[in-house]
Amino acid sequence: MENEDQAWLDYRARFAGVYDEANYAGSLQSAVMRAGHRLLEKPFKESDHFAKVLEIGAGTGEHLGFVRHGFDQYVLTDPNEKTLEVARRKLHGRFGEKLQYETHSGEGLRYANNSFDRLIATHVLEHIYQPHLALKEWRRVVRNGGVISILIPTDPGIAWRLGRHFGPRKNAIAQGIAYDYVMAREHVNPCNNLVAMLRHYFPERTESWWPFAIPSIDLNLFFVCHVVVRKDGNL
Repeated sequence: MENEDQAWLDYRARFAGVYDEANYAGSLQSAVMRAGHRLLEKPFKESDHFAKVLEIGAGTGEHLGFVRHGFDQYVLTDPNEKTLEVARRKLHGRFGEKLQYETHSGEGLRYANNSFDRLIATHVLEHIYQPHLALKEWRRVVRNGGVISILIPTDPGIAWRLGRHFGPRKNAIAQGIAYDYVMAREHVNPCNNLVAMLRHYFPERTESWWPFAIPSIDLNLFFVCHVVVRKDGNL
């Protein structure tokens, strides 16, 4: 048990330094990960504008480069301060004074109701132990008519497990990471359960799957959901 706990602590301590290499190092793996980011931003155009945007679990800031619409303020949050430091370095000099960086968990947000026009969460919801409570928090801080955009991997679908075996798992093990144990601790929510929650809570939404349009966690690698927030109902 001590060895397993130490493996977890070691991974968390190294997370900021190994995340980009583990997920964006290989050409095929990088292309797949970036396809997920592009899929999330596909509905939006340069002419669209969201005054205040909140990104949950922004990590090293990878997603912001795929955002096409305009914004006045973009807040990158993450519970890991070290990953936000990496994001600051990567994004330094871009977007002027529009970016803010704040240490936050995805479940408890220190923002007032209706503070944001859009909330983005890529590869986040599968990590949260009580995702239904996180969804309530996300809805709370987004204004009526605002948008919540969620990207999740199709884990434990067949296509995702095969891709993970030949991609990030191999890279992580090469870096001395106990990958299978870490993923068991990290991906605590299966995709099919999260999809069921989103469909239950948010009737006004659009869904997308990648790489196939067929709504199947076994054939695809990513699921995207865009929610239009309505405050006249209960979550």
